[in-house]
Amino acid sequence: MTIGISTEANELLSLFRFKNEKEMKEILDNPKKREDVEDETADIFFFLLRFAQLYNIDLSGALERKMEKNNKKYSVEKFMGSNKKYSDLK
Repeated sequence: MTIGISTEANELLSLFRFKNEKEMKEILDNPKKREDVEDETADIFFFLLRFAQLYNIDLSGALERKMEKNNKKYSVEKFMGSNKKYSDLK
């Protein structure tokens, strides 16, 4: 399952690799190319849902916990307006 998640994520990446913001917008504004993006996104979503189902992972709960961790690790006060890596601001 994890191989499927990674493979599909890389297929999505390949659609956007080395594209700037303008080129990415053009892809998403093109109906055929957008459908390709949506197809890859759906594939990723399927594999992720199936993985969570097989291993009894509560995705909603996991997301809430991760967001709480991120809020503590990357506090607004410390990171707002900064593009530095977390390790550079310790």
